[in-house]
Amino acid sequence: MAQAEVPYAAVPRTSTEGRVRFSDEQHGSDADVEDNELFEHPEALEVADNDTLYYGMTLGARRARKGRGFWVTVVSLVVVSVVGIFWLYFDGINWLQRSKKRNVILMISDGFGPASETMARNFVQQTRGLPVGFQSVLDEILVGASRTRSSDSLVTDSAAGATAFSCRMKSYNGAIGVDARRAPCGTVLEAAKLQRNMATGLVATSRITHATPGAFAAHVVHRDMEDLIAEYEVGNYSLGPVVDLLFGGGRCHFEPSTRANHSCRMDARDLLGEARGRGFRTLLSRKDFDALDAHSAALPLLGTFAPSHMDYEIDRDPHEQPSLAEMAEKALGILTAATKSANAGFFLMVEGSRIDMAAHTNDPAAHVREIIAYWDAIAVARAYVDAHPDTVLISVSDHETGGFSVAKQLGPEYPEYLWNPFALEPVKHSIEYISAQLLGPAAGDSAERYRLVRDTVFPEWLGIVNATHEEILDVAQESDSVRLRQRLSTITSDRAQLGWATHGHSAVDVNLYAYGKDAHLLRGNHENTDIGDFIVQTLGLDLDQVSTLIKNDRVVQNTPAVKQEWLGRRDLDAPEHHPHMH
Repeated sequence: MAQAEVPYAAVPRTSTEGRVRFSDEQHGSDADVEDNELFEHPEALEVADNDTLYYGMTLGARRARKGRGFWVTVVSLVVVSVVGIFWLYFDGINWLQRSKKRNVILMISDGFGPASETMARNFVQQTRGLPVGFQSVLDEILVGASRTRSSDSLVTDSAAGATAFSCRMKSYNGAIGVDARRAPCGTVLEAAKLQRNMATGLVATSRITHATPGAFAAHVVHRDMEDLIAEYEVGNYSLGPVVDLLFGGGRCHFEPSTRANHSCRMDARDLLGEARGRGFRTLLSRKDFDALDAHSAALPLLGTFAPSHMDYEIDRDPHEQPSLAEMAEKALGILTAATKSANAGFFLMVEGSRIDMAAHTNDPAAHVREIIAYWDAIAVARAYVDAHPDTVLISVSDHETGGFSVAKQLGPEYPEYLWNPFALEPVKHSIEYISAQLLGPAAGDSAERYRLVRDTVFPEWLGIVNATHEEILDVAQESDSVRLRQRLSTITSDRAQLGWATHGHSAVDVNLYAYGKDAHLLRGNHENTDIGDFIVQTLGLDLDQVSTLIKNDRVVQNTPAVKQEWLGRRDLDAPEHHPHMH
């Protein structure tokens, strides 16, 4: 006869475990077992006996057993305490220090508004055949929005926008690291270096002396004073060098005016030489960049990979210039290695500078390629945060540019709903590049220029095979750079059905993205100064203390500032920005 099922597994008296256990079938069971059921099964009687092992002892035996348990507990606590003290002394302090380490990656997508994110997402999803639900690396980390006004206008410029981030205060359009009274204001980068001994870096695809990077490291009353911004960036002020790593364009502002065809400075100062004298290693080419070992590179570093702005992504020769993602990745590697054994982390600002410039020119093909290049850099930063959970990534724009809309009405009739991403896919060059070729001496006479437009510009560079004779003639005959760029913009934007309201900025709120340590604190709609507040609170900084230290530093350039024309008129090598280049 088969044995009756026993609900508990009996434990022999000889077992070292000494207590009964649930059987595998009874683990987690809610079934009730009445006492008399146990005695219906002789096999289970030993359970009851086992349960009385302790309580069946004499009083003295029970006291002795309790006493042994007490001393075992005491000895165990002493051993654990001694081991804990030794761990704390030899390794625990280092662990505690590491746990306090913080890294901040602030990424600024200059001129990038909400409609531009929609346009880029549509473009990638449609042209690559991705699912309708495709999300970009930014879509996945959207937390809110940033309001962008400056102290003197509802429509900010990049200088005031970046100063709101760096000094956490509103200032006037054109202000670089100065308050509304034109007094120097301490920046989060300076405070991170001075008060937390953090490593610091600036990366941009514009001139590294341009408004956004300049606002974190310099203090000048107007953004056009790039010669003075360059001096600040190599440490020529009361604080000395505070930026450990600079990657971008703008070498012309570091070279003396005596160096014809290279300099855009208004004086004869050789800032590259001065930087080397302060310990900087200077990088001037893609070859120099590639030779830089992120694990062993010594700081400080000054890398200028173009005379002025770096090339648009759509025009960039990867053998000549690194991409934004490549510069960001190498900067992160270098700053990580530099702070590996330190209690302090790093502050890194990375700007997708030319998103803005393409929108100034109303160039949708260049604009979307710059956004995708920025996404690549965001992917690099997100991967870094995943591997370093003591890091926070913030991505925000200083303002929107172009009054851009993902729609355009082409005539008086009710508009078609036909935004066409495929019209941008075959475009091979920016409007800036094309206009420079057409207005340069290589274009030849009017007949040669017509053939260049008909046979190369439209079919090869713009990917347009149905251009009309009137369109070809209008482009070939135009000699003014502003009107030429507008014609090229209209030709491409009409075919894609994308709209532009201005060649300047707009007042629209911009998207705010965050990822990593305490990113949830940025949820919601914020003033742009709140970004600076968040960084200050994250790192425990005192910007007022820095402002006191730099209150007497020079904020006006000794030489005349070169007034910048709006981007529709200025070519990269235009004489109004490069007075010494011929």
